[in-house]
Formats: sequence, C-alpha cells, structure tokens
Amino acid sequence: MSRADSVPPRRIYLIGPTGLPNFGDELLAATWLRYLARVAPEAEVWLDCHTPGTAQVMLAGLHPNLRCTNTLWRLSTEAAPSDDPWQVAAWVRKVLHDPGMAPRCHPGVELLGQMDVVHIIGGGYVNALWPQHVGLLAGTVAARERSGARLALTGQGFVPHAPGSEELLHALVAHFDVVDTRDEPSAALLASAGAEATCDDVFLDVPTPEQHDKARRFMVCVQSDMGALEPPALAGRVLGLLRGWEVKSSELTFVEAIPRVDRAVYDLIAAELPDAEFVPMSALWRRGIPAAADQVWISTCFHLHLLAAAAGARGVAVSVSPDYYDTKHGSLIRLGSGWSMIDAAGTDVPAVPETGGFSADTLDMLATMKGIVAEHVYGDR
Repeated sequence: MSRADSVPPRRIYLIGPTGLPNFGDELLAATWLRYLARVAPEAEVWLDCHTPGTAQVMLAGLHPNLRCTNTLWRLSTEAAPSDDPWQVAAWVRKVLHDPGMAPRCHPGVELLGQMDVVHIIGGGYVNALWPQHVGLLAGTVAARERSGARLALTGQGFVPHAPGSEELLHALVAHFDVVDTRDEPSAALLASAGAEATCDDVFLDVPTPEQHDKARRFMVCVQSDMGALEPPALAGRVLGLLRGWEVKSSELTFVEAIPRVDRAVYDLIAAELPDAEFVPMSALWRRGIPAAADQVWISTCFHLHLLAAAAGARGVAVSVSPDYYDTKHGSLIRLGSGWSMIDAAGTDVPAVPETGGFSADTLDMLATMKGIVAEHVYGDR
C-alpha cells in the first residue's frame, strides 16, 4: 500500500463571515481556498459562514472539494442573550458536547467534531461590534476537545473588544496552536495567549488588479452601514473632498464593495457628478479591482485600501468609526501603504496625495510573513 493510500485526506474546516456578499470577506475566503487548492487539493474543505448558499456560488471552483455550511454561525447568533459574550461562549461549548440542545444543528455539530484542522480565517468580526461572534471561538475550542483538531486564528482584528470579555478571550485563544492578528493592538490584547501581529490574510496572495486602459484617475468607495454618520452627512463629506480637489466627474469612478450599502452615498450626489462612473460589487468580484499606480483613492473600505495601495495607488482612508476603522486603516499605513487617514466626521480637506502605495519589496515581505503563518497552520500532518 502506498503512503498516499494509507494517509486519508485531511478534513479542513474554515470559519469566516462569507456570503453577504462583502468584497473583503469574500476575498479573504477566496485567498485561503486558492492556497489550499495549491497545497492540499485532496483535502475535504468545509467553510462555515453566515450565508452558505451565496458563498458556495461565489467561491465555486476555487477548491475542488469545497462545501459550505453555517453550523457555528447559527449557534453563535441564536445563543441568548446575544450581547453577553460569556453566555454565548458557555452555551455554544455545551452544544458541541450535547448537540441535542440544538437539534437542528446536530448534523453540523457531529461533522465539526471530526475535523483535522479548524481555522478561523481573517477579518475583524470577533469584537465589541458583534459580541455574539465569540461563540465561533468557543465552538472551535469545543471541537478540539472532541477531535483533537489543530486550531488556528489568522489575520484577526479583535479591537475594540467587548467590555468585560478580555479574560474570556484569553482563555479561549490560549487553546489555539496558531494565533495571528492583523494589527498590533489586537496582538497586544492577547499577547499572553501567544498572539503575534503580522498582517491581513489577503497579503498571502494579493490578486492582480483589473487591466483597464481607461481606468479613471479618482476612485471612491464610501460605505453607509457603520459609524454615527448618516448617508447625507457622508455625501457632504465626500462632495467637499472632491470639490476641494477640483475633481471633474468625467475622471471619477465610484466602487461598491458591499451591494447597496456602498451605493447610498453615490445615489445622493450622482446628480452633481453626471459623468461619474459606478462599478457594482458584482463587476468588482467578476473582473477584479480597477486599481492603477497613477490613481488617487478615497476609501472607507479596508480591503480596497489594501488592494489599491498594493497596485501602487495613493489615497486617503476615511474612518467612519474611530474605535474600529482607525485600527484597521492604521495597520495598513504602518505597514507602508503611504496613505493618510481622516475622520469621516471632520471637515478638513487634505491636499491631493502625491505619493503612496506599497513598494514591491514590502509586498514581498508581507507575502513571505503570511506564508510562514500558513505553513504553521497547514505544514504538519
């Protein structure tokens, strides 16, 4: 019998906020699926996400053995009270050992208890904004107690953490074999549990931008789903920046990273910008980001900041939520994106950026750094 016949394929369980859709969240899942297609094409890969049907369609073909489910996401969001991370974590852990407590999730719980690797992929979704998502950590730890699976957290953003949850996070994260964050404040929060800061998971394999001969010079992506500002206030902020920079609508493109959410501001000011172009998320996902080195970006979206800067574009990151997005955008600026950051609620109009974008050497270094993390997760049988 050959070694290939004697060693069964690994069973890998990814967990992420996939399927909304949200360009960044889908991209994070796609990054790991492409990686696993290279290093473990024979593996059985499950993706546990909140919207598995959409995820299965959007990510189809990226790994030959991909299947999607929603077991841990459902357990985490159905736990009560959902705003108390301690109660959520305790209930989810109990369910993993007694699936009869949540009989509709029983098949998924049994499946999760048979995995070789359970990997919570990157993003900023286990924090004070969504305290119920600590159930993802708790369920993962309980899965290990059943199967002995290798546990990994990569590219995580835990800041700001839910009040009173610091010790709970420490206790849960201490069970993981790999604890990797995308920003230094998150690593500092969990340093005693072995957390180390590298970078966002997308740096593992930054996709090539869309080749577009007529890409416009100014690019805008502004969301309307977070922070205290309503769409009219955000529209005024964006219009003020464009007016201050004397941008012509014929050289302007709006990009949508979350369907409808990132269109609200554009719809309010489209009449003032009659020649502006709009690229929906569906086209962005199908064709890739239309980024180029000679562009100037205005973006509230973290992953468009990352991808545009990786293409050499300069830009301004607009923080719509200081306690959340300052850390996110700040992590890219500290790594060398060359962008500046302004408060969405402010009135300042900075000068048009003249320099910016990640250097090729920096991108190579970040890819190597994240590749080492990936090797720690998947390199050992």
